[in-house]
Amino acid sequence: MTDLNSLGSKVTAVALVPGEQLLSSRLVEKESFLGPSRVAVPDGMQEISLKLPIERVVGGKISAGDTVGIFISLTESSTNGAGQAATQSAGTQLTFHKVLVTATQLSNGSPAQQDSTQKSEGSLNSGSNAQSDGNYLITVARNSVDAERLVYAAEFGKIYMSKEPTGATEGTTGVVDKTKVFR
Repeated sequence: MTDLNSLGSKVTAVALVPGEQLLSSRLVEKESFLGPSRVAVPDGMQEISLKLPIERVVGGKISAGDTVGIFISLTESSTNGAGQAATQSAGTQLTFHKVLVTATQLSNGSPAQQDSTQKSEGSLNSGSNAQSDGNYLITVARNSVDAERLVYAAEFGKIYMSKEPTGATEGTTGVVDKTKVFR
């Protein structure tokens, strides 16, 4: 943000810290603000929650209002004529860019809370996660077609999220498999 007058009635969706660069992706309309661990779902979208371990959600540093990149990894096995596994192939792709996170929760369903050692409200790394199993529920807004793809990936593959702010460069090299890792 370079002009505060352009904010209009927008408010911050997450806590800001002194010296932090003000990004438009961290601001929402006042009517949309639902608290530090929730933001409204944009029109035409639906919400889908994904249960992911800490290493798959940027070390738990994702908050409602952030945008993320979603990587999907799938493994496929093919069988030979005798019904035995013949080959196995795996691939990963950055499938979705700048996906809005609408809610962050501990795996027990409680909203992410601010703790005394952190400045950011809604952070997943809360000191009150004694009842959590180390997984987090990250709820994202997607259209119905993308939601189907995310459900498939959650059921039959693996999902990683990267923190992908508005200014991040989008791109992908396609599906990365073992032949492309060292290129």
